[in-house]
Amino acid sequence: MSNINDDKIKELEIKANEIRQSIIEMLMEAKSGHTAGPLGMADIFTLLYFHVLRHDPENPSLEDRDRLILSNGHICPVLYATMAHAGYFPISELKTLRKFGSILQGHPHREWLPALETSSGPLGSGLSQAVGMAIADRMDDKSPEKYFYCLMSDGELECGQTWEAVMLAGKEKLHNLVAIIDRNGIQIDGFTKDVMPLDPLKEKFESFNWHAIDVNGHDFRALNEAIGEAQSVYGKPSVLIAHTIPGKGVPEFERDYRWHGNPPGKGPEDDIPKDKQGEAALNRLRTLGGKIRSEHE
Repeated sequence: MSNINDDKIKELEIKANEIRQSIIEMLMEAKSGHTAGPLGMADIFTLLYFHVLRHDPENPSLEDRDRLILSNGHICPVLYATMAHAGYFPISELKTLRKFGSILQGHPHREWLPALETSSGPLGSGLSQAVGMAIADRMDDKSPEKYFYCLMSDGELECGQTWEAVMLAGKEKLHNLVAIIDRNGIQIDGFTKDVMPLDPLKEKFESFNWHAIDVNGHDFRALNEAIGEAQSVYGKPSVLIAHTIPGKGVPEFERDYRWHGNPPGKGPEDDIPKDKQGEAALNRLRTLGGKIRSEHE
């Protein structure tokens, strides 16, 4: 995997910001859906689709493509927005999120959007799917070797099935399996440290024969290096524990678990009235959280 220079990082930052704006716009149109996780994972999805993955939007069934499995299907707005920006379907299609008959269901549905690798929604099942796919691929013994990237939430680590998959992956030494955990510290009804403490998380994975890496989920260079490190490991699967800020890019949304499952217009009114939340979020993103002035000011 290639390194990234400053120009590439700038390009990725701009793209991630565009994707965050698309997330807000589609949630505003749908009037339902999750906000915090999708905004927090935009940098990781941008890096994967615009630098890391072997894939072809014009040929989604490319035999040698890498596989991306989204376990926490409720953050699908970031997956859909990134795929649209990458050219899998028109960006205008994003406005159909959660509408009857749309290819963009509230959780990813593979039969409705064939470019998806799996349907997802039940938390805790994605890693099992990824492990099975990696084992099947090894049995097929095809070349070149592909990578299986499983995107997960930290909240779903409370599910026992996840740890069954962790055990099996470690036993089978699936070195081309890379799990990426959104370690944002929140879930729908509170903070993970209060609902079910997960630490020491890195050591838990290591005890199951995984190579574990703590990484800043918003640092493109650090993320790229961590994925490169994971790809260099042989004899065990790897996990990136990506520390992210839920609601990233909109200061009023950041680190507030109440934005986990609420779209703009239905979130807490501590800082912004409900009828102004969507436009306020877009303005924050357009001005990079207030760091630059809007062209309309």
